[in-house]
Amino acid sequence: MLIKTIFAGFGGQGVLSMGLNLAQAAMTEGKEVTYLPSYGAEVRGGTANCTVTISDEEIASPVASSPEFVVALNQPSLVRFQNQIQSGGIFFINSSITEARTTRGDIELIEVPASEMAEKMGNPKGVNTVMLGAFIKKSNLVSLDSLLKGLEDSFKKKPKLIDINKKALKMGFDLF
Repeated sequence: MLIKTIFAGFGGQGVLSMGLNLAQAAMTEGKEVTYLPSYGAEVRGGTANCTVTISDEEIASPVASSPEFVVALNQPSLVRFQNQIQSGGIFFINSSITEARTTRGDIELIEVPASEMAEKMGNPKGVNTVMLGAFIKKSNLVSLDSLLKGLEDSFKKKPKLIDINKKALKMGFDLF
């Protein structure tokens, strides 16, 4: 198994955190992992993406030239990455804020109203966590328990954010 995923969106949406949380959960499960973040000089508000590769064997390169999964939190990411995902792959989009849909018929499109869901739960910054929950449910790359443990570790210095992020993760997970 060698699975490549790209997470993309605006800087400040938690795109890099999504990838890091997935990578940490996969390592917790004893898998080989690479995590490669990429962001513009402006960071917040600019574009950001990261590549996470998960495997049962050693990984030769962290670059995901043809990922199985792409998660796009905004319109520019949808446009940029829709043609990079491999045929038969799954494309997750934040349907709350994306206008155009992909024109490709050889991939599965999963529309998650992540912004709307995060707003409804009173956690507008939880868009990434809602989307991550939906992603792990459909991709089955890691267990929900591993990801929940990873969230606890990520928010050790901000313990008041643990419960709301767990709720957001479960909300996305329970969508399917």
